[in-house]
Amino acid sequence: MQRYLVLEDGSVFSGKAFGFEGQSTGEVVFTTGMTGYQEAITDQSFANQILVFTNPLIGNYGVNLDDYESITPNCCGVVCREVARVSDSWRKQNDFDSFLKQMKIPGICHIDTRALTKKLREHGTMKGCLVDSLHDMDHTLDQLRATVLNDRVVAQVSTTKPYPNPGEKRNVVLVDYGLKHSILRELSKRDCNTIVLPSSATAQDIMNLKPDGVMLSNGPGDPKDVLHAVEMVKEIQQHYPLFGICLGHQIFALANGADTYKMKFGHRGFNHPVREIATGRINFTSQNHGYAVDPATVDKDELIITHKEINDGTVEGLRHKKYKAFSVQFHPDAAPGPHDAVDLFDDFMHMIDQRKDEKNA
Repeated sequence: MQRYLVLEDGSVFSGKAFGFEGQSTGEVVFTTGMTGYQEAITDQSFANQILVFTNPLIGNYGVNLDDYESITPNCCGVVCREVARVSDSWRKQNDFDSFLKQMKIPGICHIDTRALTKKLREHGTMKGCLVDSLHDMDHTLDQLRATVLNDRVVAQVSTTKPYPNPGEKRNVVLVDYGLKHSILRELSKRDCNTIVLPSSATAQDIMNLKPDGVMLSNGPGDPKDVLHAVEMVKEIQQHYPLFGICLGHQIFALANGADTYKMKFGHRGFNHPVREIATGRINFTSQNHGYAVDPATVDKDELIITHKEINDGTVEGLRHKKYKAFSVQFHPDAAPGPHDAVDLFDDFMHMIDQRKDEKNA
């Protein structure tokens, strides 16, 4: 069956339908990852977005329960050059097409994803819709252009109730703005006793749990739409070691006087080179964000820029000068992606232990 991707500038890409049968509308973005399609689709940071894969073949190793980053993804659609006719892996539990049908995510293949990606790079991300007919193109375009995409999706993807991820060592509170399960896996590897709190958590909610440390998760949308979290961080960073990832990084920056902005087409993929300024070490990182911290607004009396993206100089890491608090724009949990920066979780553990020692001294 034919399916069409219509962009708000009037461009139309014709292809073959797969996945769920239905129309969808979202922000069209691309990811440069050569693998990890399941992790990308189930990453809540792609909520309300139609995801374009630049890798030409998707679905060749199927889908399995181990690689979910969330159980109920909110990705609006999938665009790719070709879907594998046969998928095979010893870990496979489902095929890609059936997975998208179950998740109610429509897909389109057999289109020129290279041309589409070049358009998005040149003009920036834009609204798009997946439709099965161009019978009334003018009406389709009018509807698409009139659609207002809701950036306030954190409450939609966050847990509504606290829940534990048990361990026996350090007590960590993880605030869920759309967290990836890989963050929980990394904390489990370090035997942390983790309590996951909703995005609405206040400073008092966290302090009532008397944690050893606090983490701010990744998530979708504009960080300025979760200003209640900014106020929470202003208080919490004074009392507990704090580590922010992705959206958590942007919230941490806003809490300390910096500003954020929307990028032209964002960073999405698993091959972004980042330099640690202090050592010169270069890590290849997993990233998924459409907003970034404005380096000109970083207060040098409060924050140190610790990491920068090599390609465009984006601020990729911050550390507080007075408090035991730091953040990174990329995903050190790397699911999927290179594990170059996974030791940042160990840095956070060391920071927690250091504070314990100081309290006991």
